[in-house]
Amino acid sequence: MKDKKQQKRLMPINEFAKFSGVETSVLRYYDDIGLFCPSGRGENNYRYYTPEQIIPLNMIQVLRDLDMPLKKIAALSKDRTPELLLTAMQEQTMLLDAKMRRLQNSYSILHMMTNNMLEGIFADETAILEEDLEDRPMILGAVNDFKDDPDFYNTFVDFCNQLKEMRASLSFPIGGYFKSMEAFLDAPSQPTRFFSTDVTGTDKRAAGRYLTGYTRGYYGDMNDLPERLSKYAEENRLVLGAAYVLYFYDKTSVKEPDRYLANITVEIKSGGRQGKRKKGL
Repeated sequence: MKDKKQQKRLMPINEFAKFSGVETSVLRYYDDIGLFCPSGRGENNYRYYTPEQIIPLNMIQVLRDLDMPLKKIAALSKDRTPELLLTAMQEQTMLLDAKMRRLQNSYSILHMMTNNMLEGIFADETAILEEDLEDRPMILGAVNDFKDDPDFYNTFVDFCNQLKEMRASLSFPIGGYFKSMEAFLDAPSQPTRFFSTDVTGTDKRAAGRYLTGYTRGYYGDMNDLPERLSKYAEENRLVLGAAYVLYFYDKTSVKEPDRYLANITVEIKSGGRQGKRKKGL
């Protein structure tokens, strides 16, 4: 042990654990593997620490929280230099940045799906509405070609492969974009392009006035909704533009395909009652 003056600065393991916030079992394990050892031991072989040892211990805890392997932390502690520590911290920063992006991506997906499902729960499925909508970021795919195959499955697979090539997430809801209301009326199961609602997308559904409606059914089955939207627009002298189809309920939330719930928003180019939410057909 140290002399009496030094002994006054020593803390037994229980006291140091309380002081540092690190459990005694962890301190003993760190000592056993040579990662963080006590300043000395008493005649009874008890571990004793100095208050300033909290500084390297805090750094060990930070690196451990960043998922740095204990063996690597031990190597840095044994042969530590500013250069080695800087390199290690830069490496962990890059890993942490990637992890934060993944977490933010997951949060955005959950937040979006929650909002979609809540809107679906409270939606008036019999109504046609005029609504002011905000910008919606998205990733638009290439123009679809249905000449050789009228089924949308192959084009959907092509779009997913496009997302993979871009290293974009496939977990965000995917919808159908129609270049015009006429294209939607003509072939509601054959979108001009697919889109992902990925919040990092550089494309967007621009903020503005939209005609909104809902319908139940399997992918591409719009029932009479296109006709009801068109009739509403005609009666209210609306000039319509591009249409967007997005499923609020799909295979992830309901078992029966005929219970899928699609939300359709159609751009209002002119006409309508600005600043009001209208309920119609």
